[in-house]
Amino acid sequence: MRTISKEKTLKQEVTIQAPVSLVWYAWTIPERISEWFAPQAVVELVEGGAFELYFIPGNQEEMNTKGCTITKLDQEKELHFTWKGPDQFASIMNQGNLTVVRVVLEGINENSTRVTIEHNGFKDQEDWTEAYDWHQMAWSQVVRSLKSALEKGEGNLCCQLI
Repeated sequence: MRTISKEKTLKQEVTIQAPVSLVWYAWTIPERISEWFAPQAVVELVEGGAFELYFIPGNQEEMNTKGCTITKLDQEKELHFTWKGPDQFASIMNQGNLTVVRVVLEGINENSTRVTIEHNGFKDQEDWTEAYDWHQMAWSQVVRSLKSALEKGEGNLCCQLI
């Protein structure tokens, strides 16, 4: 007999008053990512390339997504990448199959973009509940920061106050 664990998905959606191209650059250019998400980023914009975020400047051993990769790339439409949870969830999230983040961009008009973030792969098990709740809070902060950075030039780096 085999036990199959169900998975849960987080979803965040925001409309940003900016063209799709600028939102795409915000996700794919390391210098732009450091304005609203993480202070350091390594992005190799090809499938299989790196998508690594470093949340503590200069520290490549703690609080990072080192080793994560782009799993799907559709220019100015979709970006998928593997994800490692923060250090407190490393024992469940950063072993074996990683969770996956899917970012979908949809132009509403030439100056407005809908951004949908889906984070898949959370196990529907008790030891994953805290990680799921934490990420729900963190992704909410991330979409607010992205919107603020692109609309007002005032992003807030993720996870600094969490």
